[in-house]
Amino acid sequence: MIARGCQKFAIYEKDNPGSFQLTDTFTLYPQFMYHLRRSQFLQVFNNSPDETAFYRHYLLVEDLTQCLVMIQPILYAYSFNGPPEPVLLDSSSILPDRILLMDTFYHILIYHGETIAQWFKAGYQDLPEYENFKQLLQAPVGDATEILQNRFPMPRYIVTEAGGSQARFLLYKVNPSQTHTNFGWGQAVGAPILTDDVNLQTFMEHLKKLAVSSTT
Repeated sequence: MIARGCQKFAIYEKDNPGSFQLTDTFTLYPQFMYHLRRSQFLQVFNNSPDETAFYRHYLLVEDLTQCLVMIQPILYAYSFNGPPEPVLLDSSSILPDRILLMDTFYHILIYHGETIAQWFKAGYQDLPEYENFKQLLQAPVGDATEILQNRFPMPRYIVTEAGGSQARFLLYKVNPSQTHTNFGWGQAVGAPILTDDVNLQTFMEHLKKLAVSSTT
């Protein structure tokens, strides 16, 4: 179905995946379909029937903006380099010196990168000379609180860190562009995801081949 949709709204030459190009109004369609396939709406493993019914119910009754958040969560990054900014829902966005805020509609999650978590455990935020670190920690909490106060049903609120058990909620949602099979240990960018799931890049390459194929 996805390949046939792309055939109708893309510009390409038959049997030439390199020529495949979606129109401007259709560019985001494949990535939303990718995240939908991985979402709790279709992947019911580890969810009870009641949980699945709950998730699907709100997908049917909420407005378009909220439904898009359910399918492809929003990820914000907080760092010393500037104000909060939206970042890719990708494993490459998980950095040691960042705090991430993820909104899935059902969950609001704050994730402390490895370095941030170490500083927090060392109590740097309680020292006067590290007031900027204290403010960095408080920034995502304030934004999360605002979302929690204005949304119904109230999302589950999670605060976790690199290596924490609750970090799985973030790791499950991000595109696994870096996994245990292709990650260069010691590199400064991103975090490896322990999964066999196909990443978005591989998904797109396969989709292009199907869409331009003469036999499809």
